[in-house]
Amino acid sequence: MSNRVAVHFSPHPDDELLGAPAALFALRDAGWRIVNVACSLGRAEQEPRRLAELEEACRRARFELRRRHPDPATVLHELQPDLVIAPNPHDRHPFHEQVGRAVLAAVSGAEAPETVWLWSVWGELELPSLVLEVSEQRFAEIVHALSAHVGELGRNDHRRLLRARTSANAVLGAERVFGFGALALPFARAELLTELRLVDGRFMLCDPRVVRELDDPSETPAVPSSTDLTAWLAEPSLTTRFGARHANVRNT
Repeated sequence: MSNRVAVHFSPHPDDELLGAPAALFALRDAGWRIVNVACSLGRAEQEPRRLAELEEACRRARFELRRRHPDPATVLHELQPDLVIAPNPHDRHPFHEQVGRAVLAAVSGAEAPETVWLWSVWGELELPSLVLEVSEQRFAEIVHALSAHVGELGRNDHRRLLRARTSANAVLGAERVFGFGALALPFARAELLTELRLVDGRFMLCDPRVVRELDDPSETPAVPSSTDLTAWLAEPSLTTRFGARHANVRNT
């Protein structure tokens, strides 16, 4: 069993099962301690309902839930994680981007952990480098946990998004990660992440790799490439430059 810690920063309840669920479940099955940091509980009037749903979702997923003091620097100092997973700072949703930028700043300030995985929900994931297999059994397990978010699924059924995105990733993933003309992935569903390695204070994109479902994603070390993403990660996003098309996005 591993004693390693992975911390996931979730902008809203349900993002813990929409951003990088296959990765979190694979780490959990490999014995990692998975801590999901709830950075918000949505709109004030919804907080009791969404907290109850989040607690049930984390129970089903077997994640620890941290609600108090979600400040990334505080969390990193207290938990000393081996891996951080967070939203891409170009994910289009303003609060997702805010969380992603705060997490990267905290990692840079602490100079740890060395490895960061980024996901996207609302925008296309730029520069994916890590592919994870999602079997039908794993997909069903993720959907079961996500289904605890009854209120949000009633508003907009994100299970449909998971179904479509994991299928599309399996088709597009090989060529997006390894280059156009690459052979197709040997499975029907996939999750894509951007894997970063902190080297001398710079966030370097890691070499592309595939993780099969029964493998510990950390068994193969992340190998930094020569591609430095630090400046790009800090650039103003499309949302920052041109705005979001809806109001109150921070608490939705």
